[in-house]
Amino acid sequence: MAERKIFAGHAVRRLRHEVGLSQAAFAEALGISASYQNLIERNQRPVTAGVLMKLAERFDLDPRALAAAEPGGGAEAMRRRLADPMFADLGVDRNEMAEWLAAAPGGAEAFARVYDRLGGSADGPAGAGRPDADDPVARVRREIERWRNHFADLDERAEALADELRLRSGDLYGAIGERLRVKHGLTIRVLPVDVLPDVLRRLDLHARQLQLSELLDTASRTFAAAYQLALTEVRGEIDALVKGAGMTDRAAERLYRRHLLSYFAAALMMPYARFLRACEATGYDLELLQRRFGAGFEQVAHRLTTLQRVGARGLPFFMIRVDRAGQSSKRYGGASGAALVEAEGRCPLWRLHHAFDRPGTLAVQLVELEGVGSEPGARWFTLARTVTPQGRRYGGIAAEFAVGLGVEAASAGVLAAARGVDMDGDATPIGLGCRACLRPDCPQRSAAPAGRALVINERERRVSALTFVAD
Repeated sequence: MAERKIFAGHAVRRLRHEVGLSQAAFAEALGISASYQNLIERNQRPVTAGVLMKLAERFDLDPRALAAAEPGGGAEAMRRRLADPMFADLGVDRNEMAEWLAAAPGGAEAFARVYDRLGGSADGPAGAGRPDADDPVARVRREIERWRNHFADLDERAEALADELRLRSGDLYGAIGERLRVKHGLTIRVLPVDVLPDVLRRLDLHARQLQLSELLDTASRTFAAAYQLALTEVRGEIDALVKGAGMTDRAAERLYRRHLLSYFAAALMMPYARFLRACEATGYDLELLQRRFGAGFEQVAHRLTTLQRVGARGLPFFMIRVDRAGQSSKRYGGASGAALVEAEGRCPLWRLHHAFDRPGTLAVQLVELEGVGSEPGARWFTLARTVTPQGRRYGGIAAEFAVGLGVEAASAGVLAAARGVDMDGDATPIGLGCRACLRPDCPQRSAAPAGRALVINERERRVSALTFVAD
């Protein structure tokens, strides 16, 4: 962020309104003139590094939030909306779009919201296979991203409870089991797979038992026990969050509740302050974090997207989980603002998809998205590894997913997995799926960009068989 110009007048003006200050008073708090403040809010001046630091000090603003708060999700997201065939005849080029975002950010945001509400999306043109706007999974995702997947109250409760349990025993699973037995009259019983053939966890209130399948490994058993503790002890906090979401769909409400219960369980296994210290001390070494906290790879990956506590923030990771067909079943952008998470399409050149070729091996890659106009594209350092869900029996279907993590390349130098990688060196150029990608001459291209006419030349064969009209 220090190397790119950030025009964030919309976000700065919104922050000023939230704290209830006039332009003059806000400018005085930042140590700049009122006229300069006015130019920033009108996107006629970028937010400098000095102003960023003062915004963070005076108003506890995470500087990364300025980039994430760009109207309509920023130039890339707006460009994908305008790639809809209904706008093809308008010929809105990148320079015109950049001027629009700078001169009328409120209007651009209004357009984005209306377009998305009517069935379009920043992920691409209507009818491109995106989840419906009323889909309960999509509704829950929007609510999670509204919180940036960080629920401070749940983290605080989990941290306090984890400390209390540690005083009693160094074995978290045993300490949770003892608390469930003494305080709630529940015992944990691990049952043979023949008794629970299709169930991994069950609460039997008649027998006062939390029944777990023998198929669950140690990390999954601890998580299941912590999940049950959340059900019995954190119901009030979770009910308040669910009520605040205002969901009218029963399925969405239950999905959201399940996410919050899982969030607490993970926070109990990986308490915030201890986990963040371990991340920083080890260079976010994923394998070491798994062993230190007795967690699985996917559990650690998800926890990395939640580290947004005020005054103690971790790196802004995103996480995505896909199957071999490229379908996503989990997506958490956190504070990353990554278009790679929001896009429905994905690029086959991204090694997230190559992880299936080497199960259990961590694949790292430096990637670069398309730029806008003369601006370079965002660069991300990504990690990917396969995971196999619990519950498979011999001869059954072996489910397998690839979990991808990513952080901006500018912040990735501290990662253990990034040692020896030149973040300013060559990066793999990728897009957000062929229908949203305008890179010419890509040998992997499977479809022309939405809203772009194909160019068919019988006398010439280019690297890509699908050549299209550029801006």
